[in-house]
Amino acid sequence: MNTLTTYEFPLNERIRVFMRLELLFMQLSHFLAGASVYDNRAAISVLLEILQIFSRNDLKSELLKELDRIIKALGQLADNQGVDSSKLEDILVQLHQVKNELHQANGKIGINVMESDLFQSIAQRSSIPGGSCSFDLPAFHYWLEQSDAEKMVDLERWTQPFTKIQTAIDLVLNFVRQSSVPQQKQATAGFFQMGLDSSQPIQLIRVGVDPTLPCFAEISGGKHRFTIRFMKPSSDGSRPSQITEDISFYLTNCMF
Repeated sequence: MNTLTTYEFPLNERIRVFMRLELLFMQLSHFLAGASVYDNRAAISVLLEILQIFSRNDLKSELLKELDRIIKALGQLADNQGVDSSKLEDILVQLHQVKNELHQANGKIGINVMESDLFQSIAQRSSIPGGSCSFDLPAFHYWLEQSDAEKMVDLERWTQPFTKIQTAIDLVLNFVRQSSVPQQKQATAGFFQMGLDSSQPIQLIRVGVDPTLPCFAEISGGKHRFTIRFMKPSSDGSRPSQITEDISFYLTNCMF
């Protein structure tokens, strides 16, 4: 199972936003580990994308709702036979700790970074290709020319407000992904469709595919059903086409 290539598709807006932030936080961590000017530029660029998501969403409220839901669901498992009560208690303690840390975060998360003159000026130029050149943004150029130690102090200060959110998102998505067991399925002529039960809402679909197969999974879905098409990439740049062979894959419907 560990060797499979996994494709994921969120079925609600909350998980969709969490997954986008998860990707951006991973990219941010990668670029923060670098010391070149281009690593610094990339880190700022990713941070601006994170700020855009935060400006449009009440992430703190959404995460607290999701943590409450998970805590309630796990609490109902406490009396079930076969449940490791000690491990469950440790998990609940971790969840409550993350929840309390989020509660203690005052005001809109990242608001000080969003209101920074430097970030506002960079954001205004970011829609222009190459718009952050030194002649466009001399203040940004000045910052990029400072010592690595000085820049790291600033980067840590700018990213610190998001650490609790990142921890909570990682925790929530980890629970969602591990909430169900993968089932082997078959896509006839590269096509698979499944209806959704409204009484058991699925949050995330995960499709595991043998990486040696010359195709990728294209997933679409709504409230009532989801569809998986296995597509073969085109060698000449045209649109991929659905394969005609039957494909065996692993499907995980994450309902936690």
